[in-house]
Amino acid sequence: MRKLTQMLSFSNAKINLGLNIIGKRADGYHNIESVFYPVTWADVLEIIPSPNFSFSSSGLPVPGKEEDNLIIKAFGLLRDSGKFPKDQSVSIYLHKILPMGAGIGGGSSNAAYTLKLINEVLNLGLSAFELEAFAEKLGSDCPFFIQNKPRFCHGKGTDFEDISISLKEKYIIMVNPGIHVSTQEAYSGITPQKPLMSIKDVIQKPIIEWKEHLINDFEAPVSKKHPLIGELKTILYKNGALYSSMTGSGSTVYGIFDTETDLNSIFNEFTYWAGYLN
Repeated sequence: MRKLTQMLSFSNAKINLGLNIIGKRADGYHNIESVFYPVTWADVLEIIPSPNFSFSSSGLPVPGKEEDNLIIKAFGLLRDSGKFPKDQSVSIYLHKILPMGAGIGGGSSNAAYTLKLINEVLNLGLSAFELEAFAEKLGSDCPFFIQNKPRFCHGKGTDFEDISISLKEKYIIMVNPGIHVSTQEAYSGITPQKPLMSIKDVIQKPIIEWKEHLINDFEAPVSKKHPLIGELKTILYKNGALYSSMTGSGSTVYGIFDTETDLNSIFNEFTYWAGYLN
């Protein structure tokens, strides 16, 4: 008999340490490279065994059609995989905290955690490798959140390698100005090119040197259209950030600090989160 359990988890965000757009692929995607690093800013996801599937949410409203919701798509992939127990389903509840379209992977994290939690709740016995294969079908960032540790990302954004980097005990401030930047908009300002130095090499340098070498290729064109993003980055540097960058395709900007720093009053009109990195 299967042991069925209730599962509550925190579906966390990530930041990009650099993001290079290297070239256009024949399949229409782009080859990129980046380092993904998890942060503890998170949504709350609860999954309970149930005879019938249901999904509900609170917090920030989840936009779009239900059939486009990555959580529901993740459930559908497992349900149709042949590994799902007969006459058994789940009830999923999401409390949405992470802003959407913010470059921090919130939706991708929700999808990956749905796969992981259903696997545990219903004792499906899927390996991390199998879960990553399902996650890849849902989106480029999704496989990262299966293992949820710092990794070098390359190819079209679904190939990952373990990488030696630790920002443990560094303090991060993340500011989201509420500007929605679509992926199409972000790529429209990009001319792909191979970087002079791979991100894998840059992050081995002391963090104080990252400012000159660790670049997000989306940042300059997005900031040109939305100057506020550049202004947020300047403020973070003026207040002691060792390194600051826009993450993903935007518009969230983060700063990494040596010690705990409170800038909430400066950014009180924006979505603000701060905490220690693991």
